[in-house]
Parts: sequence; structure tokens; C-alpha cells
Amino acid sequence: MEGIQSKSINLFMFLFLFFIGVSHLRASILDFDEVWQEREIAAREAVSEAYHPDPFQVTDHLNVEVHLATETNSTRRSLRRGKYRGGHCTATNPIDRCWRCRPDWYLHRKQLAKCVLGFGRRTTGGRDGWIYVVTNPSDNEMDKPLKGTLRHAVIQPQPLWIVFARSMVIVLKQELIMTSHKTIDGRGANIHIAYGAGITMQYVKNIIIHGIHFHNIVPRSGGMIRDSVDHIGLRGRSDGDAISIYGSTNIWVDHNSLSNCTDGLIDIIQESTAITVSNNHLTDHNDVMLMGAHDNFPDDAKMQVTVAFNHFGKGLVQRMPRQATVSHLACFLLCRWGFVHVVNNDYTHWQMYAVGGSSHPTILSQGNRYIAPHLDWAKEVTKRLAAEAEWKNWEWRSEGDLMLNGAFFTQSGRKRNHGYSRFDLIKAKPGTHAERLTRFSGPLGCRKNKPC
Repeated sequence: MEGIQSKSINLFMFLFLFFIGVSHLRASILDFDEVWQEREIAAREAVSEAYHPDPFQVTDHLNVEVHLATETNSTRRSLRRGKYRGGHCTATNPIDRCWRCRPDWYLHRKQLAKCVLGFGRRTTGGRDGWIYVVTNPSDNEMDKPLKGTLRHAVIQPQPLWIVFARSMVIVLKQELIMTSHKTIDGRGANIHIAYGAGITMQYVKNIIIHGIHFHNIVPRSGGMIRDSVDHIGLRGRSDGDAISIYGSTNIWVDHNSLSNCTDGLIDIIQESTAITVSNNHLTDHNDVMLMGAHDNFPDDAKMQVTVAFNHFGKGLVQRMPRQATVSHLACFLLCRWGFVHVVNNDYTHWQMYAVGGSSHPTILSQGNRYIAPHLDWAKEVTKRLAAEAEWKNWEWRSEGDLMLNGAFFTQSGRKRNHGYSRFDLIKAKPGTHAERLTRFSGPLGCRKNKPC
């Protein structure tokens, strides 16, 4: 009898561990039913459609837009982006100049969808749908979300541009699982997603997250959570990421503040691509940005991400997955596989390195400002998690970056003449402009009848 009980317990433990392992691979989905299977298939098709075969064409186009936004010839800029009324505008980069100078921005919220640059340039969010006003900050019903709550808005099947009736703090009881074609627009209110779970974009496309304060995000236990109006599923424990992008395409994360979360601030994994992360302010955290979760998942080679005009500020500390003994040391960006364009960001603090990677990602660093810490052994911007014989062929380039306080960027790989576009010879705005280009990072204090 004891032997039978022992075998039963062992079988139970095996099934339990197998179940947990599978759920990890499926990003907390404990019941990977037909609905999720169909979503995964559709998402992988979307990845193939969104992937750009000539990534340098995209990077060069962004650089052109930065030059146009910062040159003094106002006539040419007006022809390019449209002439704005209402006096002087302090927008300092091309994304912001596209919309921030309008005092009637609140009457033309969807103008924002025309402004994204970089790999996420085709993202339109909820532009083609109705405006949905969140009036209720509660999040008590996982199976039947109340109308007027953020959870009710994000599970609707149609495109929606989601705004807020007033300032509020939203404490998510479980991870907020979004459907495709949505914009969460916090302009005009002070919106905090805090002290609970974060946002999950899994097997979806075409989402904009703008103007939200994310902080103090913690793990939640999981359970039965509605992820669309016609489906509810069993979820495992969430990790405590502020924003998790999993198997998704055409995503734009813009003008948010992110700090002090249990796991990552922004995770981009599992073949996600066509993504722009711009104008965000990131501070006070252990794990900052992760791109590509595993070295043994080569499909992440399709990942294409633009990281532009962000301010990586004080208190950013990221774990090193392979080096648990140095988990207290700072790192801003860890990349596996894929192509990452890091352009005109301001890196003002780190304790170990600013940009790290494994599994031969291509990293193009252009026009950033890197201010090294006072630690003599932490001056290097880069860190490869591989032997030199392997990483010496990875294409990591630094062009026009401003290195201060002894910072230096170790380049690798052969610089190729890609010849992808007519913008091929356009260089990024140099790192001396990074502080100005990132001056208004984070959520903006937008008020009616005034430019943001």
C-alpha cells in the first residue's frame, strides 16, 4: 500500500512539475485550449508579416526624421509634419513634434497613431474604433469585468481608443490580458497602474500604451481570468512585470514611467517583433528591459525593436540570469537574438553595464549619451555573455554616441555596407543631442487648450 502511495505521489509530482514547465513556456497559460492554440497560430503568421527583411532601412528612416525635427528650417519641417498653430512648442524629437504642439490635442487624440517611428511604425492601436472612457478604477471581477473598468475595455473584440474620465490608481488583482487593436491613452489624467499585476500582451497585435505610471507591480496568484468577451481561461502566477510582450507584433510603448517592479519593467519575448519603445522614463528597479527570454529559442531572431528617446535614470538594477552572484549589479538592456536599434537615449546611471546580450543579437547604438559610473571596473557600456571567439562576429556598432566619465563601447563584427535604402548615408543625430531629445520622457502633464 505504501509503495502504491509513493508511486502515486511521484506521479503527481512529475505531472505537477511538467504542468508548471509547460505553463512557463506558454507564459502562464495553464489551459492551452483551442482558443489559445488558434491565437498562437495567428500570431506567428503576424510575425512573418511584420518582420522587415531590411532592418537598416527602418533605422535610417528614423534618423532622417530626427534630423528634420531638430533642424532650424521651420518651413521644411512644416511641410514634412504639418504646420501647427498655438505659438511656441517645446517638443524636442520627431515623435513628439508630430502631435504635442496642438493645443486641441484632446479633440484629436487619434493623431497620436500617425506619429510612431522605428520598427513599430505601422502600429495604429485603436485608431479605427470608438473612444472608450474608463470611469471605474476597480478590478474585482475576473470572470465578468464591470463595464467602465479598464479590464472590461481591453477584452472587447473591436478596436478601441481607451481614455480615462479622471485621475485614478488602478490596482490590478490579476494580470491585465489585452486583445488586439487597442490604445490605452492616459493623457489628460494622472493614471497609475500600481500595487498589483501588470499588463500582458500575448499573441496579439496593434497596441499602443501611452502616458501611464507603472510602479510597484507584484506577482499575482493567477486563476480563471477572462481574456476576451467569449473566452475565460486558467492562468498561472504572474511574474510581476510592468509590461510583458509575448508573441506579439506592432506594439508601441510611449511616454510612460516605469519603476520598482518585482520582475521586469518591459519584457519582449517569444518571437515578438515590430516594436517601438520610446519617450519612457525608467528608474528604481531591479530588472529593466529584457529582449528574448532564452538562448535556446532561435525564433527570437525575428525580433526587431526600436529603443528611442528614453531616459534610463537612477536606481536601475537588473539581474544577470547566468550570474546569480552579481544580481545586485546594474544593467539596462539585455538582448538575445534579433535586431535592436538603440538611438538617442540618455543613459545616466549604471553599475555594471548598459547594454548586454547573448545569442548573437545585432545591436546598433546611435547617438546615445552614456555616462559611466565612478566605479573604475564599470566603465564599459557593453557586456557579452559569451566567449570572445563567439561574440567577435556579432554585429554591435556604436555610431555618434557620446561617452562621458570614461565610458567606452566595445564594437564587434564587420561593419557592412548594407545599401538598403536611399537614406543609407544618413547618420543619427549625435549623442550631444540625447539630453534634449529625451527631455520630456515619461507621462506628460497634458491640459486642455494647451500643447502637451
